[in-house]
Amino acid sequence: MTAQDRVLVDLTAATMDGPQPYGLIEDAAIAIAEGQIAWVGPRGDLPQGYRDLPAESLGQRLVTPGLIDCHTHIVHGGDRAREFEMRLEGASYEEIARAGGGIVSTVTATRAADEAELLADALRRVDVLIAEGVTAIEVKSGYGLDIETELRMLRTARAIGQQRPIRVSTTFLGAHAVPAEYAGRADAYIDDVCLPALRAAHAEGLVDAVDGFCEGIAFQPAQIARVFDLARELGLPVKLHAEQLSNLGGARLAASYGALSADHIEYLDESGVIAMDEAGSVAVLLPGAFYTLSETQAPPIDLLRRHGVPMALATDINPGSSPLNSLLLTLNMGCTLFRLTPEEALRGATQHAARALGLADCGMIRPGLRADLAVWDITHPAELAYRIGFNPLHSRIFGGQS
Repeated sequence: MTAQDRVLVDLTAATMDGPQPYGLIEDAAIAIAEGQIAWVGPRGDLPQGYRDLPAESLGQRLVTPGLIDCHTHIVHGGDRAREFEMRLEGASYEEIARAGGGIVSTVTATRAADEAELLADALRRVDVLIAEGVTAIEVKSGYGLDIETELRMLRTARAIGQQRPIRVSTTFLGAHAVPAEYAGRADAYIDDVCLPALRAAHAEGLVDAVDGFCEGIAFQPAQIARVFDLARELGLPVKLHAEQLSNLGGARLAASYGALSADHIEYLDESGVIAMDEAGSVAVLLPGAFYTLSETQAPPIDLLRRHGVPMALATDINPGSSPLNSLLLTLNMGCTLFRLTPEEALRGATQHAARALGLADCGMIRPGLRADLAVWDITHPAELAYRIGFNPLHSRIFGGQS
């Protein structure tokens, strides 16, 4: 027993567990013991063993699992607001790149920032997510593109979890882009920088998963396979930015490695969907990038539904293609842009987001899982996706701690 052990009452629980819509339980009770969900169900069915715990009334509010942002680039230097302005003024991507914009500018700013600067900037963004009920995030490297800066980004990501009450999963994204000094020499970059950086990061305990960007403007499938081969050797799970701008078969490649997820996937075809289903991979949808880049081809939602591929939603927080710092807005965008249902959107930011990170102890309100919860001043979970620019969070519980 701990001082935080208690029973939450006077609430509706959207457990996201079970076949019923939202896993909804009216007039529910949730018993919390030693930082975990000990019991959840109708209040009248509360077992005798939990009735002596202190009761905490939530005033008829809605409780969901804590939200999970399963794809972010939240650690980076600088911003690209001027580039955004230039695009609106009619500048082409090539003109912006010649002016020092694009990923080159983010790499330059990230390399110039020390760990304290990266952490201070990242925490400002993380605090916004925490204020929206987020209890877990994924953080990628990929804006260093040299060994030293890739490691610095991952150390910063680890420090976020030490500085704030939030769970951080780290992802090595050394195969994000080819830096200017390796222009036209992508294979040499993989040999000289990406693979050694991954080995070093793993040796330092900085990596939970490995990602890459499989696209014509980044890396070919054979190059990604070399990175994934090393990930397999090191015992690390993989995921992939795939089929965002074209179809190179990245999702099928990722599935062949048993990937946790394939992300973006606007140009995914049915063979890729089938491969993901067979591998148990999650489709991570990123409407912020779709919106920012004014894309017109949405992910194949109907195919994903038909083949039973779980769909997660994430912000993709990054300075170039998705400067979106709200997971609540992401829920709405998933519905309005991709035609998800509000339930699919919420499952995508809880249950399926956890699966996309390989986390088996969160994402639902179920006995034995972490007591990571969000308490909302609303009566029905559909309202989380319905409202725009409104945050109804009342409180957040992290590992049983209010």
